[in-house]
Amino acid sequence: MNIDMMPMAQVRAIGLDALSKALGPVGMVRFLQQYESGSGDYTKERHQWLGDTTVQSLVNELTQRHTAQGDPMGDRP
Repeated sequence: MNIDMMPMAQVRAIGLDALSKALGPVGMVRFLQQYESGSGDYTKERHQWLGDTTVQSLVNELTQRHTAQGDPMGDRP
């Protein structure tokens, strides 16, 4: 069996069969649900969500939150 020469549809069918045999039909479905493909452009959307957020600004915000809760992160090594 030469996987490199098979059409992707055949590779997928063989893979699904192997999953079904190894995990059973319910296990196969549970496994596949972990790998749903999303839609959209994550990189573009990420910039919209985060704006000009930097790692340092996140660290500052977390430090402020912990300090306000009586857990000064700034004193940690």
